Amino acid sequence: MSTPKVNPDMEYRRLGNSGLKVSVLSFGSWVTFDNQIDNNLAVECMAAAGDAGCNFFDNAEVYAGGRSEEIMGHALRELGWERWSYVITTKAFWGLRPDVPNMNNTTNRKYLMQSIDGSLERLGLDFVDVFYCHRSDAHTPMEETVFAMHDIIASGKALYWGTSEWSADDIRAAIEIAERHHLHKPITEQSQYNLFERNKVENEYARIQHDYGYGNTIWSPLASGLLTGKYKDGVPEGSRGALDGYGWLAERLTDADEIARVERLRPIADRLGCTMAQLALAWCTKNPNVSTVITGASKVSQVVQNFETVGVIDLLTDAVKEEIEAAVA
Repeated sequence: MSTPKVNPDMEYRRLGNSGLKVSVLSFGSWVTFDNQIDNNLAVECMAAAGDAGCNFFDNAEVYAGGRSEEIMGHALRELGWERWSYVITTKAFWGLRPDVPNMNNTTNRKYLMQSIDGSLERLGLDFVDVFYCHRSDAHTPMEETVFAMHDIIASGKALYWGTSEWSADDIRAAIEIAERHHLHKPITEQSQYNLFERNKVENEYARIQHDYGYGNTIWSPLASGLLTGKYKDGVPEGSRGALDGYGWLAERLTDADEIARVERLRPIADRLGCTMAQLALAWCTKNPNVSTVITGASKVSQVVQNFETVGVIDLLTDAVKEEIEAAVA
């Protein structure tokens, strides 16, 4: 048996106000697993992340229709990591049965109780460390969702629970219900955050972050690859923007105004001696309310490069951050 390595250069932050420590850079499977990464490459990519000190691996029931969880589960078995050495998360809301009542677009008790069982089976695990409600459900009473998530934790199938892309009002309502009934509270959000997508994390969540120490395991720190600068001359073959069904994404990735903003970052990255991707990832880590920055990759070389960002973080002084702000304004 083995474990992911503890990298002395990696920062491990508390997940929200819990005692759980997560690597400030982590690895997720959205878009890439099954679409770009098969079983064998998943093993290699997760091994590279583990070698860099990553201990947090993110997934979701809906990713690739359940295949993403299966691939990650296969990789964990192949790697033979001790279960205590890593943090696994998954999410539920959309479901895998779009035509069956109660099995999609909900956080009702029936769906959540059965969803966690399906995820654990696909991952090949007895429990996940964090189970997220992937969206909030206006058609299910908040009390029902909070009690169900509490019971999932009480059953030992998850250790903590969180929210993803919830409104601040819904998060506060869930926390207050949990406190009122002495239930397990959600401890972390998972929302999009990058240089171009900032309002929720920096403004809407400001009060709940202050009042509850609410964490955030942010996704899309590179704006789906836009902030890497690789879309300057169009959509490269094999990139995320070239995938079938992602035409909506390709339109944004090739938007002239967005690319112009990205290109204003290139001189800053060149001067610091880092890639544009590393600059954007490092910028995300500088927000103290970000518990971990979830990275994605379709190649081992990308994983290695992303995690080398740990050597860039300290280069982002206040003066450099001001320069970055001015560049993307």
